[in-house]
Amino acid sequence: MQDLLDGKLVLVGAGKMGGAMLEGWLGQGLEAARVIVQDPAPPAEVAALLEAKGVKRVDQASAADLDGAPAVILVAVKPQVMEDVFPAVAPLAGANTVVLSVAAGKTIASFERHLGPDRAVIRTIPNTPAAVRRGITVCVANAHVSERQREVASALLSAIGEVGWVEDEALIDVATAVSGSGPAYVFWLTECLAKAGEAAGLDKALAERLARATVSGSGELMHRSDLAASTLRENVTSPNGTTYAALQVLMADDGLAPLMQRAVDAAMRRSRELAG
Repeated sequence: MQDLLDGKLVLVGAGKMGGAMLEGWLGQGLEAARVIVQDPAPPAEVAALLEAKGVKRVDQASAADLDGAPAVILVAVKPQVMEDVFPAVAPLAGANTVVLSVAAGKTIASFERHLGPDRAVIRTIPNTPAAVRRGITVCVANAHVSERQREVASALLSAIGEVGWVEDEALIDVATAVSGSGPAYVFWLTECLAKAGEAAGLDKALAERLARATVSGSGELMHRSDLAASTLRENVTSPNGTTYAALQVLMADDGLAPLMQRAVDAAMRRSRELAG
């Protein structure tokens, strides 16, 4: 990662997502001197990390903090404060700087309004498993992003999980609906599975334990396996067995598939509304 950076990295916002990325970068050998964190009040655990690793923190980054324009400005603040924070950050971007955003709902055009139309901008949508470095981030770049800058972005984002790219910014709304919001769908499935077990007679605590372990264990199995999800499902399903009986309900014409499609469509529409 360090060899890809042609200058410093300015991290704007060191909350849960920014802090997780920073910890990953430092763990992968990025020199603390290459990073400047702009955050007036980082969480206690991030503040402790900054102090322990000797990472410079400022309330507001300025040209005096940098040796020339930074290679990367990574914006990890909440979308609702972006308009307050970003105007002072934008002038730091030089001709060879890539601005990388993990702020949900902020389009490339919204960054270009601050930066000018000729600056390199990458918009991304990560998800919450990034907190344990098992997330996935989907990215889209404007026309000014070089191949090397794509490589830099992929290297930085891989600190919190997998990375994928799309060429059409409209697909970021689809990714938001699938992977960005997706963890909540999985958590709700876990809740429903636990409630079903309790309704059938299990102790509440045991039902919740069984549901959590089943969902998390199945996710880990899928993570480690090269098999398609459909194959893993088939491997669990004996002909006319208990799993088969349950799947007849879940795979019915009015079962889980159309319900999930409606859920994704609703999230996608809302993502587009929020992006304006």
